[in-house]
Amino acid sequence: MKKWPIFHHSPKQPDPNPSGSHIASQAGSYSLALTAVVLALVIVINILVSALPTNLTQYDISASKLYSITSNTKVVVNALEEDVTIYWIVQSGQEDAVIQNLLDRYESLSDHITVVKRNPDVYPTFAQQYTDEQVTNNSLVVECGDRSRYIGYDDIYLQEADLYSYTYNTSFDGEGAITSAIDYVVNADQPQIYLLEGHGETELPATFSEQLERENMELNTFSLLTVDTVPEEADCVMIYGPTSDISQEERDMLAEYVDGGGKLLVMAGPVEDGSLENLYSLLDEYGISASEGIVVEGDRAHYAFQAPFALMPDMASSEISDSLIEENYFPILPISTGLTVSAEDNRSGATVTQLLTTSDSAFSKVAGYDLETYEKEEGDLDGPFAVAVSVEETGGGEIVWFSSSAFLEDMYNAYSSGANVNLAVNSLSSMMGESEAMAIRSKSLNYNYLTISDSTSSFLKVMMIGVFPLLYLGIGIGVVLKRRRMQNETV
Repeated sequence: MKKWPIFHHSPKQPDPNPSGSHIASQAGSYSLALTAVVLALVIVINILVSALPTNLTQYDISASKLYSITSNTKVVVNALEEDVTIYWIVQSGQEDAVIQNLLDRYESLSDHITVVKRNPDVYPTFAQQYTDEQVTNNSLVVECGDRSRYIGYDDIYLQEADLYSYTYNTSFDGEGAITSAIDYVVNADQPQIYLLEGHGETELPATFSEQLERENMELNTFSLLTVDTVPEEADCVMIYGPTSDISQEERDMLAEYVDGGGKLLVMAGPVEDGSLENLYSLLDEYGISASEGIVVEGDRAHYAFQAPFALMPDMASSEISDSLIEENYFPILPISTGLTVSAEDNRSGATVTQLLTTSDSAFSKVAGYDLETYEKEEGDLDGPFAVAVSVEETGGGEIVWFSSSAFLEDMYNAYSSGANVNLAVNSLSSMMGESEAMAIRSKSLNYNYLTISDSTSSFLKVMMIGVFPLLYLGIGIGVVLKRRRMQNETV
């Protein structure tokens, strides 16, 4: 009888966790779905954030607030009722990141502002309709209707020579330049300054003229010899560097102008031939008299370049000088006439402020331009003196008087790090009422470096290069070993 092999079938072992695989499958599906939902939310949030204005998504933590818009700009922009176009002249890939950030902020502030790129490779003649200058990348044109202003790259990044260190101080004036341009193109009526001529006046220095334009102050020339009165449209009359005196008739017209509420800025120092008796007589009724000669300082701390005639006067607190005092700037007034202020002789009731004053050691060399020594001689006049004063009349008239004709020259302005021009511009702004656009100043790009000792430097190197990496590595190894131990215990 044939025997068939007997096959023994072991019974099927029951699954110790019959629902485990199902649960794992559900958990995996849930995790995948949750990941998809989170990813979708992240994408949607990124899309929404990218659509928000720059001022809501970027924060400025720089010391000079380089990436911020001041409240002055917001006032100008929020008042816009006309459309303004800012043309950004730049080649593709050459965009300046700081300028781009600034333009984004302007565009986000108002629906009336539109930024348009103009690639000079595509539009080679575009800028020629706005300027004759050589146009470089990242220059701008601000336009509204038939008014426009060109802003060159070197008007945005300003460089001023520091003649003490033989280096350049760089500052960013993008906001000031753009806001000033916007104010200019939307307002046909700008402050009118009338510059007196006919007395051998010195030509205005280039730096000062450029600053007046940047401040939207329009300059006109006129002569009192051809008119019966100061033009009504004059917001301020300016006298700069006369080499001969005005007539009595001109003096009377200027006095009448100030009495009627006019504003007068005078920058007049000693002259080589004759005197400026009629001009300085405008100050007589305010108790201010001019001394003969040239002021010389006896205190080394109050003059520059080892030249006792290059005065570094003390500044009194005022609307004109406060910004300079806060930033520790020092104006330099060369070849000045000494002014003596007497409250008892003030017959007008006006408020007189001595803006700049010499030390008690100063004196006036009566020899003037013929002086042969800086030592005090017999006949020289004792100080101290004022070399800049302001007068505020009860009727609204104002006078700011600097007793130097040369202090705005580019050389002296550079030596003062721009303090001289700032004083003159502050004087004009104060008298005419500074607009929001005028009040924006450039932001320094000079970096302040952190200086630490060698021991501190060595300690930081050991911590950053040795200790912290080894600590992180140890933590990582510990986590891995712990996970492996837990897996072995489970198995």
